[in-house]
Amino acid sequence: MVVPPLLRAVIMGPPGSGKGTVSARIIKHFGMKHLSSGDLLRDNIQKRTEVGILAKSYIDQGQLIPDDIMTQLMLNELKGLNQYNWLLDGFPRTVAQAEALDKECQIDTVINLDVPFETIKCRLTARWIHPASGRVYNLEFSPPKVQNTTVFSQSLLKLFTDLEYWHRSWGIDDITGEPLVQRDDDNPETVTKRLQAYDAQTKPVLEYYREKRLLKSFSGTETNKIWPHIYAFLQTKLPDVNQKDATTTR
Repeated sequence: MVVPPLLRAVIMGPPGSGKGTVSARIIKHFGMKHLSSGDLLRDNIQKRTEVGILAKSYIDQGQLIPDDIMTQLMLNELKGLNQYNWLLDGFPRTVAQAEALDKECQIDTVINLDVPFETIKCRLTARWIHPASGRVYNLEFSPPKVQNTTVFSQSLLKLFTDLEYWHRSWGIDDITGEPLVQRDDDNPETVTKRLQAYDAQTKPVLEYYREKRLLKSFSGTETNKIWPHIYAFLQTKLPDVNQKDATTTR
């Protein structure tokens, strides 16, 4: 019996592109181990490991974590996944990181979610939360039952005395009736800056993998429409471990 080669994959996409949703479906259907640089970083910071303490010192100063620290963090974790198919998420983010990764293992494919920035801006800026509970609403597909018009009529005095309320409140929580707010990361100006920073940082990485003929881009504005194409592509490389309802969104 011939054992198929292990698949080493990377998924890339700007914040709000649906990368988390797509990664979860890949893991579900193809049984790949998912290694997220963000999750790993948070875990190390919480556990106060040596690399976690070092990384936090850069974050606290508002600086990017150096390539060698992120590379060390990820490669150490990959050593324990030698016998598995895996999917890297959030790494590499620079060409230097990609080159360091190449020295340790051979990447087979890079899945790139090519979602228009305007679509992403609409997604992220439509997101509102109830701070006390963490409940999340989206004005496009999961809006609160009571939206801004009712809040405004009930809070007229506050609206005239607190201009910030105009900008930061859009409806009330379904359960408590308390105002919803928009996180700083989700306001239009911040979203635009985040997307521009991602584009500037990762464009060279995409080109690096494109030149190696490893880049596979999937374009669209809806995750549920992009997913079947990603699924079909991965089916040529791995069997579906969860064949039932393979192309559904569940």
